[in-house]
Amino acid sequence: MPALPPPRTPPVELAALPGYQVRRLHQIAVATFLQETAPTGLTPVQYAVLQCVANTPGLDQRRLAAAIGQDTSTLGGVLDRLEARGLLKRQAAIEDRRVRRLALTGAGEALLARALPGMLRAQSRMLQPLPAPERAEFMRLLQTLVDANNDLSRAPGGG
Repeated sequence: MPALPPPRTPPVELAALPGYQVRRLHQIAVATFLQETAPTGLTPVQYAVLQCVANTPGLDQRRLAAAIGQDTSTLGGVLDRLEARGLLKRQAAIEDRRVRRLALTGAGEALLARALPGMLRAQSRMLQPLPAPERAEFMRLLQTLVDANNDLSRAPGGG
């Protein structure tokens, strides 16, 4: 008796999958950010680190990782690169030498200020296809999904 062919996998329309669309939007977001901020040489994660540290000087690495939803091992490499560029500094906390406090350098503050207009243009470009009244609703829905699913992330965010 001849072997039966394996069952055929039913077709799935990728464009109907939220995960597929979120991945595509992430690709677009990164590309747009890099286009608009090219002169700074910053990646979106590096920008998030600098902005978060600017918002909360003295933040420690563990809290920074939680604030931007980045795993601590990957964040260590990002911090190494930013420190090597002279954009931030890490200092041992007085109360616990194992804790590393973060602060922007003058060069880091200046680069962050130069990156801001491009970052804002990138955000605007991503939302441009939506009618103005729908942009706030889209952001509200996006935040709802992130908040509700945050614990599923390999690096849950808190910010």
